[in-house]
Amino acid sequence: MKKNLLTIGILALSLSVQAQNVLLHVDDAAKMYVSEGTLVYNGGGLQTRGAGMIDLHGNMMIEGSESNNDVVRTINTGSAPKLDGSNIVVRLNDPNNPATSTYGQLYINGLTQGKITAVVSKEFKAVRHGAVGGSYFQQIALPFAGKAISSLSTEFAKTFGTQRFTQNEVLKYNNTLVVSDHYTNLSTATTDPTGYYMLGSKNGNLDVAQPPASMPRIGFGSAENGRVYTINGVPYSSILSSTEPIISRSLSGAGNGINFGVGGNATNQYLEKYNTYLQDNLETTAGTGAWSTNYGKNMYQYGNPFLTNLDLSKIGYAESGAVNDGNNITNIWGVRYDPGTIVTRSNGSTFSKDSKVITITPGSAVPVGDIGLLIKPMQAFVIKLRDNSPQTLNFNNLRRFKNTLRADGTSYNVTAAKNGSSASTVKQLGVIALDAAGNEVGRTYYVVSGNSITGHQDDSNTTVQAASTGGNIIVTFEEALTGGIDQNYSSKYFLYINEANEANFLGKNVKLGNYDYNSTNTAVSYKFEIRENAELIPAGANVLSSGIGFYYKAYNGALQQITQDSVVPITSATADLFYGAPSLGALGTEEGTRPSRTMVVYNPAITDYIVRFDPNWRKADIQVYDMSGKLVISQKAVDTKTDFVIKLDGSVKNSYVVRIVADNGEVVNTKILK
Repeated sequence: MKKNLLTIGILALSLSVQAQNVLLHVDDAAKMYVSEGTLVYNGGGLQTRGAGMIDLHGNMMIEGSESNNDVVRTINTGSAPKLDGSNIVVRLNDPNNPATSTYGQLYINGLTQGKITAVVSKEFKAVRHGAVGGSYFQQIALPFAGKAISSLSTEFAKTFGTQRFTQNEVLKYNNTLVVSDHYTNLSTATTDPTGYYMLGSKNGNLDVAQPPASMPRIGFGSAENGRVYTINGVPYSSILSSTEPIISRSLSGAGNGINFGVGGNATNQYLEKYNTYLQDNLETTAGTGAWSTNYGKNMYQYGNPFLTNLDLSKIGYAESGAVNDGNNITNIWGVRYDPGTIVTRSNGSTFSKDSKVITITPGSAVPVGDIGLLIKPMQAFVIKLRDNSPQTLNFNNLRRFKNTLRADGTSYNVTAAKNGSSASTVKQLGVIALDAAGNEVGRTYYVVSGNSITGHQDDSNTTVQAASTGGNIIVTFEEALTGGIDQNYSSKYFLYINEANEANFLGKNVKLGNYDYNSTNTAVSYKFEIRENAELIPAGANVLSSGIGFYYKAYNGALQQITQDSVVPITSATADLFYGAPSLGALGTEEGTRPSRTMVVYNPAITDYIVRFDPNWRKADIQVYDMSGKLVISQKAVDTKTDFVIKLDGSVKNSYVVRIVADNGEVVNTKILK
């Protein structure tokens, strides 16, 4: 049933609404189900209408275009904005175990805030930051733009107030002044994507680990009541403004010029002593210890601005290789990614215990301490620097679907590989064409490893590639180093076994061609077979030891993660195969004319080139020109049932252009060297 719902959702795509563009449309009462572990890519606008619903248990990646006027929105049946939620539901998959549960994630890129008006409903349940029945502040991120603080009262079934020191207030941390400001007007809307918020819980009147029994769950009956909270809002854009194309923060000036007083006994603007809330677990162990010159300074508290994970593991150094997250915070000391238990005493003082902290070894940037540095959606964290040297934290490049850390030098994009070396294994994807009865009618392979070489190879000692015979209805083509077809070889050979390097070709497309489509149409579906070191991975699995999987994308279709033994319908003459989800701009979404099966190949037995014709051709005209433009061979109406030998003078070293025109108008041009 889940698969059917996903198929319906994908088929119900693509329309343009007035001047605003929408690629994915889920109509009134329709439901698109994105299962756990699935990635759906949408390269344009998105909207739901009326009661239309995207039930997001897996991952959705929306790459919009501002120049295309793409939008992400929810509308009612009258096409007016629908603002009450329940249309794009980002699920918590195991509410009984929120700390370890997987969850839906939503990635939106390339659009300014004005183009994102969809109200997303995010299921939320978390470990409480205080004792049951205790008074504390829950540390949280609010990744929603223009969200009224008052809406939290309804969503958390707790009445928040504006009076400070009650533990019923909502606080937001001020990094510069080292203080938590409270909201004096709950109608105030959120404007800071990276804000660090604290929600008061007086005697346990907010418990994020246990929603009230009457709290409904979208799309379910009363049996699911009390399982999750639902927080509604418009996701933040990853573009702050025309002059700030990314969400980034300057790490400079936190606490600069503030005198905390002897022992932290000076007071802030709310007459609170700094020593009643300011903690610096790192500076305490260095120099003169607590309340030394830099104690409590150069600390930056942020919330995750996105509905995806953030990977902070590489922010302390410039990564090797050309692809990285763009961060190089050389003076980073450590990160607190979990506040542990927050305690608020009767005198108003607040402190945390059992927090999880990672420190960064200077010079080598090796993290030590707790295992972590992956920040979940709606999670907050703290960064401590060693000094006030200005730094910048780029949030956009930290986004990640995986729940494991990214490998050094591996593409920073949201779908990048997990940490760990995989060069010792050979990873193989088999694509098997099936007819309507489920019988195999063709197959081809795509192989990657750390030792494989991308693109055409001259050394036969290093390659594992094998050319496809003329009778195979599905093939792949030699890949260009940037992805897609290398046109230098597209008319020279097709591949039965194709290889590429798993590092430098990560997320790039190998083109799959189907010469049966719109011909005999014998093949109706593809079945996928995944092996690692010649061993089949388990049925239904999609991730290899590297933490990366294979992906498939038909023309105008959604990007799909390939699972073992999965089957997809054939909907186009060409498609794209990926090892690792594609980096932005490398999706290979063009249909691309299927290269003709006519090839010009060298035959060493006769020391001449031959033309091997496409089986669908009947007659062809052949012309060969030398590099001066002189016509040296011309043959009309050549019979295509047998190979044609291109007889050239072997004593003259020259390059030639071969032009072949079929009776159906198809043209093949290629160069040869004699």
